[in-house]
Amino acid sequence: MLKLRLFLIVLSAAIVPLRAQNFALRGYTSELTQVLTLVDRDENPTNKSSSSKSSSNAAIQDSRDRVYYPGDTERPKPLMRKLVVNILLDQKEIWTSPFHMRASDAPWWIGFGGATAALIATDHRTSTALENSKGQIRWGNNISKIGAAYTVIPLAAGFYTFGVFAEDPKAREVGVLGAEAMVDSLIVVSVLKPIAGRNRPNTANEKGDFFDRGSSFPSGHAIEVWSLASVISYEYGHTKVVPIVACALAGVVSAARFTAQQHFASDIVAGGAMGWFIGRYVWKTHQDHAIHPHGGLKAHFMPQFQPSTRTYALGVTIGKN
Repeated sequence: MLKLRLFLIVLSAAIVPLRAQNFALRGYTSELTQVLTLVDRDENPTNKSSSSKSSSNAAIQDSRDRVYYPGDTERPKPLMRKLVVNILLDQKEIWTSPFHMRASDAPWWIGFGGATAALIATDHRTSTALENSKGQIRWGNNISKIGAAYTVIPLAAGFYTFGVFAEDPKAREVGVLGAEAMVDSLIVVSVLKPIAGRNRPNTANEKGDFFDRGSSFPSGHAIEVWSLASVISYEYGHTKVVPIVACALAGVVSAARFTAQQHFASDIVAGGAMGWFIGRYVWKTHQDHAIHPHGGLKAHFMPQFQPSTRTYALGVTIGKN
C-alpha cells in the first residue's frame, strides 16, 4: 500500500506541470476571431474606446476571459475580480488534467515521472555528497531568501507598478500574470506537501520518508521562483538577457535550498518543473493579445471582381505581418 501511494505522488508530480502546458492551446481556434479583432484595435487607436466596451461585455459573457486588457489592469476592482475567477478556473484545469490526458502527452509525463522517481531513489546518496557544514547551510539559507514570498511578491508588484507609471504593458502584464502564477503554484504545493508528507534532509525523524507528516516534497521555493521566472521568460522571450537572468536566479535559489539541507534533489526538480509549466500555462492562457498577437497573425481581405461574368467575391487570407 505504501508503494502504491508513493507511485501516485510521483505520478501526480509528473502530470500536474506537464499537462498545464497543453491547456493554453485549447480553444485557440475559437479565439482566432477575437485575436484578429484585438490586433485591429491595436492598429486603430480611434476604435479603442468602442473596442474596450465590447471587450468588457465579452468578459461578462465569457466564463473565462483569457485576455487582460489595459483597462482591467489599471483599476483594482476588475483586476481582482478577474484574478480570482481565473485562479479558480486555473485550479480546475490543473487538478482535472489527468482526465484530459492524450497519447501525445505520454512521453512527457512518463519521462518526467521516471526522472523524479530516479532522483527519489538516489536522494539519500546525493544529499550527503556535499560537506554539509554549518557555514554551507548558513549560506544556503541566506541565498535562498531570494526566493522567499517576501521577495518574489514585491518583485511582481514592482513590475506592475513600473508598468503602470511607465505605461509599459509588458511589465504590467508580468506583474499581473506573475502574481497569478505564483498563487496557482502556492495552492498546488500546499495541497501536495501534506499528501506526500516527506521529511526534510535536516529533520530528526527518518530523513526522506514519505507519509510521515513532513513538508519537503515538492519544494515551495522552487515552484514559486520558477513560476515567476517562466512568466518573465515568455514575456521577454524576444530578448536574450532577461530570460537568462530570470532562470539563473531561479536556479541559484533552487541550488541554495539543496545546499541548505532544506530539500532533496527530487523535491527541487519536481517543484521547479511544476512552477515552470504552471507559469507557461498562465502566460499563454491569459496574455493580452493586443501586445501578443500570436506571432503577428493578421487577416487580409481582398475584394475580387470578374467583369466577364459580372461576379463579385471577397477573398480572405490569414498570415503573419
